[in-house]
Amino acid sequence: MKDNVKLVDIRSLSVDQLKLKLTEMGEQAFRAKQIYEWLWQKSCTSFDEMSNLSKALRENLKSHFTINAAQVRQSQISTDKTIKSTFTLYDGNVIEGVLIPADSRMTACVSSQVGCSLTCKFCATGYMDRKRNLNADEIYDQVVLIAKQAEDHYQQPLSNIVYMGMGEPLLNYANMMKSVERITSPTGLNMAAKRITVSTAGIAKMIKKLGDDEVRFNLALSLHAANDEKRNDIMPINEQNSLKSLAEALKYYYAKTKNPVTFEYIVFHNFNDEITDAKELAKFCKHIPCKVNIIEYNPIALADFVNAEADKIDVFADYLRSQGVITNVRRSRGKDIDAACGQLAIKDKTAEEVS
Repeated sequence: MKDNVKLVDIRSLSVDQLKLKLTEMGEQAFRAKQIYEWLWQKSCTSFDEMSNLSKALRENLKSHFTINAAQVRQSQISTDKTIKSTFTLYDGNVIEGVLIPADSRMTACVSSQVGCSLTCKFCATGYMDRKRNLNADEIYDQVVLIAKQAEDHYQQPLSNIVYMGMGEPLLNYANMMKSVERITSPTGLNMAAKRITVSTAGIAKMIKKLGDDEVRFNLALSLHAANDEKRNDIMPINEQNSLKSLAEALKYYYAKTKNPVTFEYIVFHNFNDEITDAKELAKFCKHIPCKVNIIEYNPIALADFVNAEADKIDVFADYLRSQGVITNVRRSRGKDIDAACGQLAIKDKTAEEVS
């Protein structure tokens, strides 16, 4: 009969829910705390590894629960040490994440959805259908697996996390927030919230919700144009979330959290690379305390966009700085591998379909 029993994803349960389940199974409720430590502090993915539990209890857990752990499917290592990986989920779906090493930090870039619904024209993920949201434990698993890569390849601990992979985190709000809770909790990975950045394409009402929830992590907005006509052209989400509505939401968010915001801006050749564009961006930056990260574009085969010339990017950045805007230029990483968001997952899935 056990074969017909649907196993419960144990990591979907709160500790109190797990206590109740254990009691119903004839086990002692206090075991829930021990199991939780194995699941979240030690990142255990097998009941057999829970060595301080009796074998009988471990077998009982196996008959009622499953641990739907993500697994590394394949990885590519760039000459600049960036590691891009795809991960297989319990249902066969594929997502991706990146380890980005730097002199002073090791950053994990994680996904929040399988695919994406926002259809940004310059992003490989935008050309994929959104299949489903990730569960909180699937986001957590990416962090754990990428942290292991940092230790194994570079003997460095993971220091930062950015939700900038596949999907829109604010359209998976509950699971995103739950994953941050588990990552930052003393009973989880115990990482500082200030070392986590959640990046959004711009969902005004959800930015306000971040303010209402008084989040402690950082917020980044993928802006890429500071006038509605251009932003509508490359980011259709802007048609329902205009720059005016985003500015209002960001002011509300800052009033609630006092957290400065980062604006991400890719300077595309012959699209948004003129001084007039820089002036529009500088004006938008006046709304709240912020900084701008100018990001070098990693071209994709599905789109015609290319990066602006280096000297033009420098002129653009210098103008922003002349207006008092804190500006950083982030050079592209992993140019020799499929490092642009969604690239490796699309290639991985296409290869699977062909075979």
